[in-house]
Amino acid sequence: MTIDLHGHVAIVTGAGGGLGRAHALALARAGAQVVVCDPGGGRDGRSGSIAVAQAVADEIRALGGKAIASATSVTDAVAVNAMVANVLDQWGRIDILVNNAGILRDKTFAKMSLEDFRSVVDVHLMGAVICTKAVWDIMREQNYGRIVMTTSSSGLYGNFGQSNYSAAKLALVGFMNTLRLEGAKYNIHTNCLSPSAATRMTEDIMSPETLAALAPEHVAPAVVALSSQDAPNGIVLCAGAGSFERAFITLTKGEMIGDGDGVAEAVLRRLPAISDRSGELTPAAGPEQAAHELSHAMSHQRRELA
Repeated sequence: MTIDLHGHVAIVTGAGGGLGRAHALALARAGAQVVVCDPGGGRDGRSGSIAVAQAVADEIRALGGKAIASATSVTDAVAVNAMVANVLDQWGRIDILVNNAGILRDKTFAKMSLEDFRSVVDVHLMGAVICTKAVWDIMREQNYGRIVMTTSSSGLYGNFGQSNYSAAKLALVGFMNTLRLEGAKYNIHTNCLSPSAATRMTEDIMSPETLAALAPEHVAPAVVALSSQDAPNGIVLCAGAGSFERAFITLTKGEMIGDGDGVAEAVLRRLPAISDRSGELTPAAGPEQAAHELSHAMSHQRRELA
């Protein structure tokens, strides 16, 4: 089966280089018409030019594809809405949104300013929220949409010196988990990509050998898969160096401890049993945690009454 995106319109943010450029080119090769959105700033988000987005749009046109360049900042809701309106005027629909835009301002939490924390959250999290909000009603009305959030292993598992970035990236998983539920009946599938790739965001924290192995082009097929008509809904797909994995947020079976005196101490004492991953669950939605806990409690009560 070949993924065919002809007739589909995709917006890719942060598409002027690195992963975003690779995503935009891969979607174009699959037939999509692509909006290359990138304000052209440095990796810290400062300064910029439309020339960065225009260069990628020109690459797509040179391949025989269709592309629009935009220097819109994902943190500017008015500008994002104007960009979306322009895309609708030119191409009539929006089928795919790849929220890839991001910046880095790495420091340990002790040395990080609130401004640097907020700036990273604003671009990664609120930028994705603003762009998704701009296309959400369009996708609902056309009863079709594919949205890709870009999370990170730093968000899923943590990384020294990236408390701002990690917080924003894991927040995107929570955002995705609710949108997958709210969008399902409108055929809007929302997923997360956790990429491992060599870009200007990582060029000074990886060895030359590692940088060579982690080409962004090895990640881009995951975006094409998550943008396709057969895309799943609500998964975290990891990709890097040609390898693909899936990350899960699971719930252990746990232990019924009850209430009353000594419960806090019992929690610490029995933490190994609480942490036992045999038979762990992957809840389909948040309320399943409470349902699981209530089931434990009711079973405990029945045993006491027996």
